[in-house]
Amino acid sequence: MSRSRRSLGWIIAVAMLPGCSTDMPEGAVTRFMGGAPKAEVPTAEPAVAAVRRGSEVKGAEGSAIIGALQARPSVLLSGTPYSRVADAVIASDARVAEADLRVAQMRAQAAKYNWMPRIGPRVSLTSLGDFVADLVINQVLFDNGRKIAERDLAKANVEIAAVTLVEDGNKRVYDALSLYLKAEENREISAHLERTLQDMAHFEWVMQERVNGGVSDMSDLNVLQQKLAAMRARSGEAREATGTAMAELNAMSARPLSDLRGIGGLKTVPAAEALGVIRARAERERTLAEARIARASHLPGLAANADSNGNYGVEVTTDQLFSVGNIAEFKAIEAVREGADRRVAEAREVADRRVEAQLRQSEAFQRQATEAATLTARAKQNLDLFRAQYEGGQRQVTDVVSTYETYAQALETEIELKYKAARAELELARLKGALAEGASI
Repeated sequence: MSRSRRSLGWIIAVAMLPGCSTDMPEGAVTRFMGGAPKAEVPTAEPAVAAVRRGSEVKGAEGSAIIGALQARPSVLLSGTPYSRVADAVIASDARVAEADLRVAQMRAQAAKYNWMPRIGPRVSLTSLGDFVADLVINQVLFDNGRKIAERDLAKANVEIAAVTLVEDGNKRVYDALSLYLKAEENREISAHLERTLQDMAHFEWVMQERVNGGVSDMSDLNVLQQKLAAMRARSGEAREATGTAMAELNAMSARPLSDLRGIGGLKTVPAAEALGVIRARAERERTLAEARIARASHLPGLAANADSNGNYGVEVTTDQLFSVGNIAEFKAIEAVREGADRRVAEAREVADRRVEAQLRQSEAFQRQATEAATLTARAKQNLDLFRAQYEGGQRQVTDVVSTYETYAQALETEIELKYKAARAELELARLKGALAEGASI
């Protein structure tokens, strides 16, 4: 009985060593040291609450990455068609990335307690064929910072999963708004062509009467009819494109959007850090944590052991034996930090280049759309002039038809450039990750 009590006492003593230590070197495994609070992570809760409670991911210090994700505003104006489309597709999202985030949170929650002692049975077969079983407890006393690095690694995985969740949300909204713009553009082109066909039908009737009366040649009527047939085909293609885009949009939406019309303006894109840069920062933290784990695996540690038979002691532990190549291995591990920093710098440069290029393209499309509107107005003035001259007997039907065709082409070009400018604005907002509000994803 006394031996069992003594063994139990040793087990309790070993378990309490990390918490009772007051003067331990760096790398000692204890949650009461300065490095341990870094590992505080949110419990396994829904991903939306996790993002909103980003300050809990890193204890009292908070997670800068998740805080930045949560604070990202949306450029979509509330109540506009853009906003209604975004709300509908976000509501129906399968949120696969949210499930991955929840998994990462639960793993981080498990890693939070990696400093505690491990206990379990030990079963062996003696040389006499008898089974020997006892209870063993192991407590790591010094591990060169491995346990802290493991907690940091779990935290970095949570941050990467959160970045993925925001990226997926922004991509989903961008895809939905692209489909909506495609439907609106083709709907507007189809309506324009229908009006053109109605006006041109009058000239076709006039030309037919002139041919029947022998005033005009049949070839002029054939040319006009070919132009009308091409317009009808183009109008049909636009209607089909509208139907296809809306069908796809409704398939990814929580409610039908077929009755939605018009496009919405965007607020000024905030000068926030691009999502690609935030991902690179999170991956940098993961890489550094993995490097610290790899370094600790090459260095000796210290652990205390005790079993239910009264055996106890302190042992030196190491994952890998020392070899001649260990020095080079340490240098390679130290060089990982520089590589990770350079990848963040590269991601920032690539993001800045893409944003600047897209900004210039958006400005160019807006300028071209304004110029196209001016050309369309001039073409309309010429058409009105030719039509008045035709009614006064100064112009032939073919002259008016040619002028009308020029006007119709100018108006179609204006429509296309208007939607190109709208898509360029959406792409710019997507590059900055500002299509969906971070706190609502």
